[in-house]
Amino acid sequence: MTDFIPFNKPYKAGREFEYISEAINRGHLSGDGYFTRKCQSWFEQTYKFNKTLLTTSCTDALEMCALLTNTNPGDEIIAPSYTFVSTVNAFVLRGAKIIFADSSPLHPNIDETQIEKLITPKTKAIVVVHYAGVACNMNPILDLARKYNLYVIEDAAQAIDSFYYDKPLGGIGDMAAFSFHETKNIICGEGGMIVINNKQFEKRAEIIREKGTNRSSFFRGEVDKYGWVDVGSSFLPSELLAAYLYAQIEAITDIQKKRMHIWKKYFDGLASLVQSEKIKFPFMPTYATNNAHMFYIECRNLDERTALVKYLKSQNILAVFHYLSLHKSPYYASQYNGDDLPNADRFTDCILRLPLYYELTDSQLEYIIHHIHVFFNDN
Repeated sequence: MTDFIPFNKPYKAGREFEYISEAINRGHLSGDGYFTRKCQSWFEQTYKFNKTLLTTSCTDALEMCALLTNTNPGDEIIAPSYTFVSTVNAFVLRGAKIIFADSSPLHPNIDETQIEKLITPKTKAIVVVHYAGVACNMNPILDLARKYNLYVIEDAAQAIDSFYYDKPLGGIGDMAAFSFHETKNIICGEGGMIVINNKQFEKRAEIIREKGTNRSSFFRGEVDKYGWVDVGSSFLPSELLAAYLYAQIEAITDIQKKRMHIWKKYFDGLASLVQSEKIKFPFMPTYATNNAHMFYIECRNLDERTALVKYLKSQNILAVFHYLSLHKSPYYASQYNGDDLPNADRFTDCILRLPLYYELTDSQLEYIIHHIHVFFNDN
C-alpha cells in the first residue's frame, strides 16, 4: 500500500518566499502595494480584462458584486443550485431572494435553456458558475440579459486560464469573481479577485473595496482629500498574499501543463470504465476549453459513490464529493418553492473528485487508477 494520497496539496512554485521577503523589505504590507499592482496588471494584460482588483477571497469579490448591482430586499437573483454557498450567500446578505436553476443534463453548469422561465420583473441578475473551469454557454445567457435588462455575474472561482470560444472566462459578464484558495490552480492560501468588465462600476468598485472611501482616488492625486462617500468594507488582501500569488502567476504555464498531464492520465486510464458504462467522464462542450482545475467521475448512484469513497480511503486515497444542492440545504429548503431540480440532485449524489495537484506523481496516478478499476471490477 502506498503512502497517503491527499485530495489536494498546496504548491510552492519557487519564488514565493523571495517575493514575500521583498514585500517586507519594501515596507508596505497592507493592501494595494507593489505586488498587488503587479498581479492586477498581469491579469488585465494577459486576459484583456477591463479592470481587476485583488480581494481577500472570491466570496468577498461576490459580495462586492452584490453591492455594485445595488441588490436590495425584494430583488431576485437567478443562480444554479449546484454550487458553493458563497455564490448566492453574497446576495442573500443584501436581502435578495435566490431563484435556483437546474444544471444541464450533461454537466453541472446552469442549464441555459431553463433560465428564461425563471425571470420575473423582480429579477436583478443572473449568476453563472463555470464549474471545474468549464464554461457555461454564455451567448444565450447574454441574450437573455439584454432582452430583460439584467446583469450577468460570472462566478469564475475555478476558471482561471479557461475560455468560452476565444473569450477568457471572467471577461464576459458585467463582473466576475475568481478564487486563489489553496485548492485552485494558482493560489495564495486565501485570496480572490473581482473583474469589472462593465465600466460603469469601475470607480465605485474601488470605493466599496476601500471601506466606502475614495482613498484610491486620493492616492492617484485625483482628489485633495478622501472621505466616506459610499457603503463598503475592507476587501483588500495583504501584500504578503499578493507576493505569494505573483510567484504563482509567473509559473502558471508550468502549473497548467502539469495539471493537464494529470487530467489526461486520468482520462486515458479510466476510459475503459466509461466504455463499459460503469462511470461517466466530465462532459466538455465544443465551446469550452479545459483548464484542468479538477478531474471528476460520475458514479451511477449515491450508494456506489459512498462505497467507492470508502474503498479508496482504505487504500490511502482521499477522493471527495462536492456540492450539495442549495435548494435543499438546511438554510434554504423552507424558503424554496420552485420546481424539482433533478440534474443538480444527481450531481450532488454522483460526482466524485479525484486527487489533482502539481506534485502528484505518475506512480501515484497509476495507483489511484488501478484501485478504481479494482473497485468496479469487483462490484
